[in-house]
Amino acid sequence: MHSVIQQEATGCGIASAANILGKSYEDMKVIANQLGIFADDENLWSDTHYVRRLLTESGVTTSPEETPFNNWESLPDCALLAIKHHQKNGKNFWHWVVFKRDGEQTTVLDSASYLPCNVRTDFDQMQPKWFIEVFI
Repeated sequence: MHSVIQQEATGCGIASAANILGKSYEDMKVIANQLGIFADDENLWSDTHYVRRLLTESGVTTSPEETPFNNWESLPDCALLAIKHHQKNGKNFWHWVVFKRDGEQTTVLDSASYLPCNVRTDFDQMQPKWFIEVFI
């Protein structure tokens, strides 16, 4: 398993959609831009609508609501996770990652370019705030 790496500091939403859809970052960015979604728009990582729209336009359904994170075992087999949650001027922001469970293998695909390994299993180092179930 491998992870798509974001090519812009704020491209985690585009990269997460690419990881779910099995597309390259470049291909997903073209689709996003055609939909009026751009990596440098802070709404991409402060509003769930944009990533949901990227997935929906590509034929993937997501849960209608965000679900508070309780524990790793209770996550669905595929989910968008909000980690590194913080507030800036009263607005919520986060970093998008993808949780995947495939049989015995459980991983988080984290597109951050600074990581030594983007396929993560260091679950104790991540503190998800909530998740969106992805139906694939």
